[in-house]
Amino acid sequence: MPAEPFASAAPSKQTIQIGAGRLAEARTGHEFLANSGCRKPVLMLPQGGNATCGYFAAPKLFLVNDTPERSNEMMNQRTLVLALTAVFAAAPVVVYSRPASAVIPAPVQSVESTVIPASVHSVEFIGMPAPESVQERAKAYTTASVVVTYENGKRRVFPLSYQAMHYNTDTLGGVTAGVLYDAAGKALLDANGNPHIAETPDANSLFEIPGAKSADPQSRRLFMVTHFEYDWFDTTGRDQYGLQPMTMSLATVDQDKKTGKLRTVALKNIDMSSVGGLWIPCAGSLSPWNTHLGSEEYEPDARCALESTDPARSCDSGAIGLASMNRYLDPTGATKRARVYDYGLTPEVTVDKNGDAKVVKHRTLGRLSRELVQVMPDQRTAFQGDDGTYNVLTMFVADRPTDLSSGTLYAAKWNQTSNPGAPGGEATLTWYRLGHATNNAILAMVDGGIKFSDIFETAAAPTAGFVTIKAGHNKGLVEHLRLKAGMEQAAAFLETRRYAAYVGATTEFEKFEGVTVNFADRKVYVAMTRMRDGMEDKPGDPANHIRVPKLIAGAVYEIDLAPGQFDTSGNPIDSTYVGTAMRAMVLGEDIVKDAAGNTAAVDKIANPDNLKYSEKMRTLFIGEDSSTAHINNFLWAYHVDTKKLSRILSLPAGAESTGLQAIDDLNGHAYIMSNYQHAGDYSSNIDPALKAALVPLIDEAKAAVGYLGGLPGLK
Repeated sequence: MPAEPFASAAPSKQTIQIGAGRLAEARTGHEFLANSGCRKPVLMLPQGGNATCGYFAAPKLFLVNDTPERSNEMMNQRTLVLALTAVFAAAPVVVYSRPASAVIPAPVQSVESTVIPASVHSVEFIGMPAPESVQERAKAYTTASVVVTYENGKRRVFPLSYQAMHYNTDTLGGVTAGVLYDAAGKALLDANGNPHIAETPDANSLFEIPGAKSADPQSRRLFMVTHFEYDWFDTTGRDQYGLQPMTMSLATVDQDKKTGKLRTVALKNIDMSSVGGLWIPCAGSLSPWNTHLGSEEYEPDARCALESTDPARSCDSGAIGLASMNRYLDPTGATKRARVYDYGLTPEVTVDKNGDAKVVKHRTLGRLSRELVQVMPDQRTAFQGDDGTYNVLTMFVADRPTDLSSGTLYAAKWNQTSNPGAPGGEATLTWYRLGHATNNAILAMVDGGIKFSDIFETAAAPTAGFVTIKAGHNKGLVEHLRLKAGMEQAAAFLETRRYAAYVGATTEFEKFEGVTVNFADRKVYVAMTRMRDGMEDKPGDPANHIRVPKLIAGAVYEIDLAPGQFDTSGNPIDSTYVGTAMRAMVLGEDIVKDAAGNTAAVDKIANPDNLKYSEKMRTLFIGEDSSTAHINNFLWAYHVDTKKLSRILSLPAGAESTGLQAIDDLNGHAYIMSNYQHAGDYSSNIDPALKAALVPLIDEAKAAVGYLGGLPGLK
């Protein structure tokens, strides 16, 4: 601990002037006044815009404040006395104040707090009851709160509130958030001549770019990328799922320096023309290097594209055809330029300080029904969700940190260790190396016109020399395949799921959605929206690795991570974050349909989808996408140490919980980003009288982009 700034300092309320030089390098946030002796601060006290910091050097507490008047006022405040009593008992206090010429940057304050203790010890969410009235079921709201316990023993209760930043129908500067565009940047119109506006804001990535400046001196400039997953219906009432090219929007956001409130000040469409347009984007993540990693789920089926004569729906798999992307590339319909192997990839969006966005699509992570990519702390290893039925768990290891353009792709085998009756099941994981590639190498194959028939031979029945597999995503179809000579790399990166099944990996996961990481405990969490079909004991399937009881309500699993692992060929895996074991952690519960129409227990999760983990809160956030099991979807907070599950947000009936992002500290404020989409997409199980009461209260065309506010920054 540094020495006292002045040896002659007297204890308690005495105020002493110090030189401006000692405060010249004061920092905002929690880098407290480094040159004033606050190298190991224990608390910061915002006092009407004047910074106070302190450190403890037994037997005295030293404080640096703004003015003599503020110092005396501060010492008389009951809150300070309580804090000092709790932390330092009867230790004497020495207060220093600066002269008027010294400049201290404005302190970071929490939304609710006027006193910010030094650091957080624990966080506990106090949940809310499920909605009961029609009015509650028709809106997004929370009555939950969070209790923060600090290292000094002080506890604060912060009520949560849902804040909508903008809606899909909002227009700023002539740009409407959810409008869909063609490659030329023109809005796509429906049969009524109205723009297609998607009702489905999914992933959010909120971030700050160094050097970006707000026009408002009271605000900081942030940016946010948001996916729009699909167009539910157009103004003619026609279902548009999979029939339109989709979009990502870039919001320019101002963050109030004092309160932390987020305000959307501008919107723009992110141009996807350089990558051939955007297929169905689902969830996403913010990379450790501050870029947005997107997704394209339910990838088009290359075998069906080759064999089908239906331009919209392709052969037996039921996969979506290329009509939407052909429309994106040429709205006139004169040409059909979309290529099947250009979709099902990983878009990465980089934003600069001026709000200009650049997009690349990574082919190295394989072609999947990708829910999202979650990068590990090494900035090389990534785990991926694969949505649908009969799906696969994959892991990618990049050659270089922060660069996904080259690397090695692996697929997991589930080796069950639990008995078939154990809820959710448990297994060890082994990894098949699918191959190594660069973006450019795979692009060269696609540019060369490669087709499914160049990679695999097919047979109509079991045949010698062919491998029988069952792999999704839309349906689990049995296929009989033989890999053509020299096509291992093409199969690994263009037909990833089929090739994983072909070599022996597990392709039996069901509705495999969200993925997130717990850095401190070296865990990955993944969501299975439901467990049925391939995850059940199916002796008649080509492979029967997973054998767990059917559970329509679904579960969240945890995966252990470890270094020093080898693939199934005995070769070392060049990562310290390899999955070694997997087990169910949080399970829903199927019930007999209740009066409202719920078929899953209301006080447990149902159909988990979005997942995000907060390191500081030690909390896993779980967003639901229950099409039938819960009449209202919820956002949950699950504390990984106490195992407490708390409902913290209720959404309009039929709406999915999306856009999840957990931000522990962004300029002194914490946020739980949370959207909702397709409100009014009612469960088929809903009580008819309840539905009739809800219909006039819910605007099906409106969806929110927002967050749960009220949290202090968590250091």
